[in-house]
Amino acid sequence: MPVAAAPAYLGKDFKEASPGMRFGMYLQLWNEGSWTKAKERPLDGAKRLNDNDRNTMRGLLERQRRVFDIAAAPSASYRLDALAIAPFTTGLGNEHPLENGFAFLSPYGLPYLPGSGVKGVLRQAARELAGGDWGEAQGWDDAAIEILFGREATDGATDHLRGALMFWDVIPQIAPADPKRPDQISLAVEIMTPHQGHYYQNGASPHESGQPNPISFLTVPPQSRFVFHVQCHLAHLERLAPRLAQDSRWKTLLAAAFQHAYQWLGFGAKTAVGYGAMQENPEARAESERQQAAAQAEAQQRAEAAHRATLSPEDLAWEEHQPVVAAFRQQFETASKSPYQPGSQFDNQRKNFMNVALTWEDATSRQAAGELLKATMTKAWGTPGKKDSKQRLMDAAVGLCPLTR
Repeated sequence: MPVAAAPAYLGKDFKEASPGMRFGMYLQLWNEGSWTKAKERPLDGAKRLNDNDRNTMRGLLERQRRVFDIAAAPSASYRLDALAIAPFTTGLGNEHPLENGFAFLSPYGLPYLPGSGVKGVLRQAARELAGGDWGEAQGWDDAAIEILFGREATDGATDHLRGALMFWDVIPQIAPADPKRPDQISLAVEIMTPHQGHYYQNGASPHESGQPNPISFLTVPPQSRFVFHVQCHLAHLERLAPRLAQDSRWKTLLAAAFQHAYQWLGFGAKTAVGYGAMQENPEARAESERQQAAAQAEAQQRAEAAHRATLSPEDLAWEEHQPVVAAFRQQFETASKSPYQPGSQFDNQRKNFMNVALTWEDATSRQAAGELLKATMTKAWGTPGKKDSKQRLMDAAVGLCPLTR
């Protein structure tokens, strides 16, 4: 059985160590005695996440969310929830006995996507959009790229410029292989098979029939969740480019860059062969829209309450009754387009309106209701045929607005 190249006093059971430690320091890769590499499934022991790893992974995202909410005002922050639709890998260039490394966040030993990597992908997305080769530039141009992402001058020059955007590290929330067993999650192992060793190492002519050399490497499985946090230095942005700060236009540009990166670039390593492809998390988007709707409704309620607080009792009553008057006016205008029919639906509507209006106590509402009732009774249209009905309407109208004859 392969063992880790670790001191004997550490033992041989590293199940409680983090994936990063099991992949790096405690990788059970070596044949004891000969210290040659074992070839059977060397990454199986490193890919598993134990209970502590799962709790740490979720806790880190929650802590990041809280710190982000405190560190950046809503106008200076942009959060995007994405879902991987292909395997994700990163840090393959790191040194490792299996030739392909992996990026683990120290000291937690969990996979992560560095903020610098996010920035690089989005800068490239912005460049491609600004270049116009992908259709509309969607607002991106060279000046916007330089201000938002910064400018690194050539060697010897000093005109560097700090970008207005700051990109946070991303902690992938690894999806379970079986949705019915959410407590069992792990990294995935994939294999690349380079087969041009005869050309690169032995100087032979290149061809596609060389001996494959299977190399295992770790990936984050598809359907894993990636939450991006981007912070904007608004004062810096307003000083350099007020047009990008106005109406949070920088967020619109950033959203376009993310969408382009999801669809055409990908994040992490091996993106040229499809790794790192993502899409916006549909569940998160629906939740965001629900929260925005709730926030707008709450803001509207607060504004309405503030407005009502400035009104007198008389005005409050009129504001409450005005829709009823307007609705009946509309019914009258609709009905008056046809010849008046005693006992019609309009007569019932008028009767109901009359009864409601008689319960009102404010003078404004009563005056409006009385005038409207009188307007519905002319010699040519709307006067009830029955004498008692006509009299009740006249009495009600006079009672509601006694000063109007």
